[in-house]
Amino acid sequence: MAVVKTSIAAVSYLNTVPFIYGIRHADKLRAELLLAPPSACARNFIDRKADIALVPAGALPLMDDAEIVTNYCIGAEKSVRTVTVMSNVPIGEATVIHLDSHSMTSALLVRILAAELWHIRPEWRELTDYSAAEHPAEGEAFLFIGDKVFGYEGKFRYTYDLADCWRELTGKPFVFAVWVARKGSAPELIDALESSLELGVERIWEAIVESGHSEKDYAYGYLTENIDFLFDYQKRQALELFRDKAKKFTPRANPG
Repeated sequence: MAVVKTSIAAVSYLNTVPFIYGIRHADKLRAELLLAPPSACARNFIDRKADIALVPAGALPLMDDAEIVTNYCIGAEKSVRTVTVMSNVPIGEATVIHLDSHSMTSALLVRILAAELWHIRPEWRELTDYSAAEHPAEGEAFLFIGDKVFGYEGKFRYTYDLADCWRELTGKPFVFAVWVARKGSAPELIDALESSLELGVERIWEAIVESGHSEKDYAYGYLTENIDFLFDYQKRQALELFRDKAKKFTPRANPG
């Protein structure tokens, strides 16, 4: 008799390495992993290609049949390092901001910060061709997310860590992604997922080695000092605040 596997969509970035490790080594969770950028994870869930997904916070309003599950997330209590705006001018002088197309959540966060913290009204452009960042024009700024940020560090005069900026604006941590399942999912499935995520977070170094990231000297520090995986009360409050602020900026078409 064939074993039915649960389809789980997760982000294919360094920050999810502990979660992927836990799912792959879980005793009670039989899962097929679909690894993709944040917007594609949300789309896989919406299109019912995945039963469970790690989805960007900005995509939650588009998911009528989803409920947040587990006490784990991708969050940041302080600097997150991999969600940044970079520019050769101070952000208050930016006239154009290019938005990384891989995450609507980070784009929404930039729009909130531009309006409420930086008090600027830049022109917004979608960033699909990253070569544009190699020779930026005066006044151009760039939103970079994920592992690609490491390659741009030190190449611009100014770097704005968006988790730091959010905390400056609100005094709260930030939640970039949460785990969701379809409403009515079996409790034993959610319990098995919870246990697998706990396993991965407890074995971060083993997860780094298995994933092939051990040669990156920043990997362990990033996963233990920048990313905070616990979806606690403070982060739940922060998520609700973000969702409330994001309503006025949310395009209804792109779940990312």
